[in-house]
Amino acid sequence: MSVLLRPAQPADSERVAEVYLRSFRELIPGVALAHSDEQVRAWIRDRVVPSGQVMVAESDGVITAMMSIEPAPDQSWIHHLYVHPEQVGKGIGTALLRHALATLPPPIHLYTFQSNQRARHFYERQGFTPIAYGDGTGNEENAPDILLEWNPKQ
Repeated sequence: MSVLLRPAQPADSERVAEVYLRSFRELIPGVALAHSDEQVRAWIRDRVVPSGQVMVAESDGVITAMMSIEPAPDQSWIHHLYVHPEQVGKGIGTALLRHALATLPPPIHLYTFQSNQRARHFYERQGFTPIAYGDGTGNEENAPDILLEWNPKQ
């Protein structure tokens, strides 16, 4: 299976939202979405995709993953990296993450939920290190999280 990474376009918003919603619900144990499906779809359509900072992974013409980033000279962020549940384990998330590591200025930060052990191990295998643990008061889901950092200069 070949994977094409490309910037998201406005026409991709519905599929990006579907990937986000399915992945969040099926792959993050014990954490409920803070917003309705309609609110998430509007947020992705009106704010996330138009930011110009969303990459999608496309396989056989179908969007299978999305990543939202924020480059900055002092610290960059990966805000969202979601792979459709049926596509997990096929290297798609790794391809997106490697793209981020190759293009974003370090250090690169991201949050994941403490209950999402699969994501935590995935990021740690790629060289991210936990630097802070939160009790959930800092996110809309009120779920304990972990701040991870990738910094090749350390």
